[in-house]
Amino acid sequence: MRVALAQVDTRVGDLAGNAELVVEWTQRAAGRDAHLVVFPEMTLTGYPAEDLVLRESFARASEQTLVELAGTLAEQGLGGTAVVVGYLAHTEGAGPAPVDAIPTDADDAPGDANPRRGAPRNAAALLHGGEVVARYHKRHLPNYGVFDEARYFVPGTELPIVRLHGVDVALTVCEDLWVEGGPCGVAGQAGVDLVVSPNASPYERAKDDLRLPLVQRRAAEANAPIVYCNQVGGQDELVFDGDSLAVSAAGELLARAPQFVEHLLTVDLAVDPAAVPDRRQGRIGPMTVTRHLVSEQPVAAYPAQPGTVAEPLSDCEEVWRALVLGLRDFIDKNGMPSVVLGMSGGIDSAVVAALAVDALGADRVFGVGLPSRWSSEHSLADAADSAERLGMHYSVVPIAPVVTAFEEAVELSGVAAENVQARVRGTLLMGLSNQHGHLLLATSNKSEVAVGYSTLYGDAAGGFAPIKDVLKTLVWDLARWRNAHARDRGQVEPIPQNSIDKPPSAELAPGQQDSDSLPSYEELDAVIADYVDRDLGLAQLLERGHDPEVVARVLRLVDLAEFKRRQSAPGTKISLKAFGRDRRLPITNRWRESLPSVREGAAR
Repeated sequence: MRVALAQVDTRVGDLAGNAELVVEWTQRAAGRDAHLVVFPEMTLTGYPAEDLVLRESFARASEQTLVELAGTLAEQGLGGTAVVVGYLAHTEGAGPAPVDAIPTDADDAPGDANPRRGAPRNAAALLHGGEVVARYHKRHLPNYGVFDEARYFVPGTELPIVRLHGVDVALTVCEDLWVEGGPCGVAGQAGVDLVVSPNASPYERAKDDLRLPLVQRRAAEANAPIVYCNQVGGQDELVFDGDSLAVSAAGELLARAPQFVEHLLTVDLAVDPAAVPDRRQGRIGPMTVTRHLVSEQPVAAYPAQPGTVAEPLSDCEEVWRALVLGLRDFIDKNGMPSVVLGMSGGIDSAVVAALAVDALGADRVFGVGLPSRWSSEHSLADAADSAERLGMHYSVVPIAPVVTAFEEAVELSGVAAENVQARVRGTLLMGLSNQHGHLLLATSNKSEVAVGYSTLYGDAAGGFAPIKDVLKTLVWDLARWRNAHARDRGQVEPIPQNSIDKPPSAELAPGQQDSDSLPSYEELDAVIADYVDRDLGLAQLLERGHDPEVVARVLRLVDLAEFKRRQSAPGTKISLKAFGRDRRLPITNRWRESLPSVREGAAR
């Protein structure tokens, strides 16, 4: 059986546009003689749709679009190709029941019965011959990190198995693969020939290293091949990398799609139904297995083609492509024509400018130099050099006269006086954004966002922050990689070497450097990675060898900066835990990390 995995970039809320994508990519798959096409999780609605799924009108429209899509596929001559597509389902009823009426364990509910009537479902359906043949409601609902599915969905308790060309195909969705003994285990006990898994698995660094072993474990559990089709594209803070794959029942990698691009991956599966003599239905463990017949007739014999396996990307290239795609989709999906950013000559603005040009093209990127009296000549030269290398628009607006007017109007000193410069820059950039319709890009990195080393309504201003989740040390690594990437291709290096080499400085005071206010970025980033990303407490941080003085200083800065982060622009998530929807702490919070007492230590 030839299976196609349609790794597509959907838009949240665009039911009609997403349905057109399904038709278009099914036509491509049919052109390659695919018998079954699998699309990502919640393809019709886009993922994550967040509180949109709570609107009954949206859920009803999703259900209607699904039925219409089945008819459209048949009308387009594609009815003989089976299509698995994710959508938002809706349980019949007047609306959600009170919380205390919702069972805490879906295992207690027979079949798909559940008193939470009118609630949405994360669902997948198999379409064939103009009909919706089977519907599956996602069993395991992730409720950690960026996921809030327990807030939105009711879990399913039925596992539909569809016989297609004599091959039994089980439907699952995303998180179901991550749970040992879940639907894949039930499929293995029921007896199936293939498991399909639509996914919307967001990117984070090194996540592709986890997926293959995970799918291999579930294939062993199901005793069947698994095809894993993942979404690609940006959605607000999240970016999805695709990386779709297929493995045999023995765990052999049969095919793998490239990351960060739309792609149709086809794989020929050698399936022997006689190898699964015992096929069951009815109640198996926590789920009820149902079987649906489409066709018993096997497909005609054809020469199998070897699957393609995409080469893995290096760490820096993977991160760069994630940031480019996240930025491009944020701008394009929101219908924004162009972007503007302040160019200081420093590494952060140089990297953001390069990302923007890679994402949108040089003609849609506008840089502005905003020198103050403390701006060095090399900073002005480096900013102009960066813009010239990238071929982007560039202009200079000196801010010294505006800052002087502020200083004459009100007496400020110290940090307050320094921040006037940053706020003048932010105001002017927002003015240019309003005037010309650009979206302002903030250039702060994760290290600065973590410790509050930015000025509210100044350099923190912007509608999107492309490197918000990128630690400063990684910013430098990305700059070096991007220059090497250009060099290897005989292109102009986009980032001035001087921006990479010089000590970082906000240049808000004479001779100022970041090291005046912060530990070295190597020390700072190591503590942030452990404290923010891994949620380690003080004792654990010290056990890992961090300097006690640096730890105490950094933790205080991170904790006090929460109110600033709540007001910052969204930015693409690439780390284990990004600020924003991934890490939610109260602003008003008296808890501070401290070492355990001797008594507590002895008790352990």
